[in-house]
Amino acid sequence: MEPRIWHESYPPGVPETLEAYPETSLFGILEVAAARFPENPALAFFGHHLDYRELLAEVEQCAAWLSALGVGRGDRVGLILPNCPQYVITYYAALRLGAIAVGNNPLYTQREMRHQLTDADCKVIVVLDQLYPAFGAIRGDLPGPDHVVVTRITEYMGMPLRLFAPLAFRREARKEGRPWPPVATADDVLWWDDVTSDDHQVPPVAEVDPRSDIAALVYTGGTTGIAKGAMLTHANLLANSHQAAAWFPEVREGEESLMCILPFFLSYGMTVEMNVGILIGAKLILIPRYDIDRVLNAIVKERPTFFPGIPRLYIAISEEAERRNVDLSSIQACLSGAAKLPQAVAERFESLTGGHVVEGYGLTEASPITHANPVLGRRKEGSFGLPVPSTDCRIVELEDATVEVAPGQTGELLISGPQVMAGYWNQRDETAKVRPDEWLHTGDIVRMDEDGYFFIVDRKKEMIIVSGRNVFPTQVEEVLYHHPKVARVAVIGVPDEVTGEAIKAFIVLRDGESATAEEILEWAADPVSGMAQYRLPRQIEFRDSLPENIAGKVLRRVLVEEEQAAAGEIGGRK
Repeated sequence: MEPRIWHESYPPGVPETLEAYPETSLFGILEVAAARFPENPALAFFGHHLDYRELLAEVEQCAAWLSALGVGRGDRVGLILPNCPQYVITYYAALRLGAIAVGNNPLYTQREMRHQLTDADCKVIVVLDQLYPAFGAIRGDLPGPDHVVVTRITEYMGMPLRLFAPLAFRREARKEGRPWPPVATADDVLWWDDVTSDDHQVPPVAEVDPRSDIAALVYTGGTTGIAKGAMLTHANLLANSHQAAAWFPEVREGEESLMCILPFFLSYGMTVEMNVGILIGAKLILIPRYDIDRVLNAIVKERPTFFPGIPRLYIAISEEAERRNVDLSSIQACLSGAAKLPQAVAERFESLTGGHVVEGYGLTEASPITHANPVLGRRKEGSFGLPVPSTDCRIVELEDATVEVAPGQTGELLISGPQVMAGYWNQRDETAKVRPDEWLHTGDIVRMDEDGYFFIVDRKKEMIIVSGRNVFPTQVEEVLYHHPKVARVAVIGVPDEVTGEAIKAFIVLRDGESATAEEILEWAADPVSGMAQYRLPRQIEFRDSLPENIAGKVLRRVLVEEEQAAAGEIGGRK
């Protein structure tokens, strides 16, 4: 790869390229970690620890019974689990067999889960007992699986919590009107504690071609259409794990501890927490469900040094830690993603931890990391950073992807690198849309400054055209966010007979505040601090909340669909 402008901004210790990646299965990083740090804690779960020797043994035992159930190279193994030891164990066991791990969002609707599991056609599915009712409701609609293995969240808890937790779960289920036990006696399932106790021969590690064999299917795009499974190869995930680790030159292998709040079924959690953590021999602090008391308790007891997260996590933890006087000083580095990181949020969290909080960028189709701000180098407010090692980028005209724009100009971001996916599972046409050539077309509109730092402008698909002028929703949102009464805002385009499209803003006010649409618009039209007339919203709707995905990103597409549905209903009444 030729030198690029952003390489000049790399901090000391970060290489421009990573010349070689191990030509092995992704499972190999666990083998290496277990050989180097056998007695170091690998997983921390409700106070109970598994060291690396124990984790490898659990993975090999899991691989033995998965093999006995017929799982082999290329088969899909579904995971309907929160962040728990069973997720990590089954994930690496599947990779050991050359199978494909398929994470699933436990909060999916039945429609979403049915689509994803039908598309993946898993041979075996491992599901948490408390999540089984939602899965069981659509199980009969699926082409598979051959076997369903049910596990309990208490399997790897220490005593006495392992005994007392089920009592609390039962009380909670009955209070909420959920069935208990969640799995009926008549259901055709296997149980984790039964299959793990069976004596099966551990098969040899499968020989895989890391550049062509798929390690994981990670589903994406559900907010803008039918979810598609990004095919991430062993080489993709190995490369991105090494790229991420290289971005933190002061990492201490075998000594770090990672907070694992972001779900492993997201590419961000899978790579930045699980795979990077195993690669560097870190302790993974598993949080199955976000709860501020549980998170703060884990920080105090397990002393994490690295905390991947999203802005709303850092906000919530800062507020509660400050209020309760909780010591966060063990946290040395945080990589924030999924949504724009306000500078004030980063500065507040840094003041409480003494560590560094930097914003990054990525997408599932790139395993996911492509950019990040330097941890120890120069950070720029509003920027999502520099391309990570061995990553090449182009910014091209929106109308003609063959024409590259100059620094400072906006265009679509294209990415090339070893972390870019092989394509979408069962979706050749969709693959061709985002990879018509050797470049991944992200659909994100960005600009790059003279130092090689990248700045997000908006999504190409969400651009609004008002009387022939391009308006990016974030341009409007950024202004409205400065209004002292506004807590959250999202902007979309709605049909307009005169201008083609008009701008509509959805606003959540700060607690205790009240405002009118006229007040907001008058403030936004201020010639000094406001925005150009063609960018002014024509409509404002106040809401108590905005639709978000599990990573905290506002789903503008949901707002568009709601507007379309409302327009259809109104038209019908007329």
